[in-house]
Amino acid sequence: MTTPVFASVVCDADSTLAGVEGIDWLAGRRGAAVAAAVAELTDDAMAGRVALDAVYGERLARIRPTRADIAALGDAYVAALAPGAIATVHALSAAGVRVVIVSGGLRPALLPMTRALGIAERDLHAVDLVLDAHGAYEDFDRASPLATQGGKPRVLAALSLPAPVLAVGDGSTDVAMREAGATFAAFTGFVHRASVVAQAAVVLQDFDALRALVLPSLRTP
Repeated sequence: MTTPVFASVVCDADSTLAGVEGIDWLAGRRGAAVAAAVAELTDDAMAGRVALDAVYGERLARIRPTRADIAALGDAYVAALAPGAIATVHALSAAGVRVVIVSGGLRPALLPMTRALGIAERDLHAVDLVLDAHGAYEDFDRASPLATQGGKPRVLAALSLPAPVLAVGDGSTDVAMREAGATFAAFTGFVHRASVVAQAAVVLQDFDALRALVLPSLRTP
């Protein structure tokens, strides 16, 4: 029986489990000007140059995603799943590792990917949207800690996951999960942020490397 190095693995979604930055993808449906403005805000937040709190609502106000936009984004996440992600999640789960998603992304759009990975919906922690009866954008869940810079460690602490915990992600909000006692692994399969890598205990280029880290006895020769 394989003894996992970590009892729990917490994964970011955008640019980690899938090669999509959901907000930026939605912005691309609003034209080049909106796309460029939102991409700059996203990069500033993920690199830690500005707090996520300062840009979260502004990005959504510029995009105003509809129900149809969210459904299309859900399909895009599934299509852009990281190579090896499904097999790795299944292997970790089979070995008794608790796998959860903690993301500042939009929960309705992330649900299809969560199902494709075989992760229970209750183990997806993300930000809900408020749409009107016609599917038009009204607001986001402003009470969600995941719409803030320091929200991920707060959510992680509240989950009381089995220790030791490995947090995997590409952004500054993922680094912050160290505050809740997690070991941080920088995922660079889609985006390499030097400021994030510099703060990581380990760097993972793909999900095969994640599986080998957590389940070393299953490492492929």
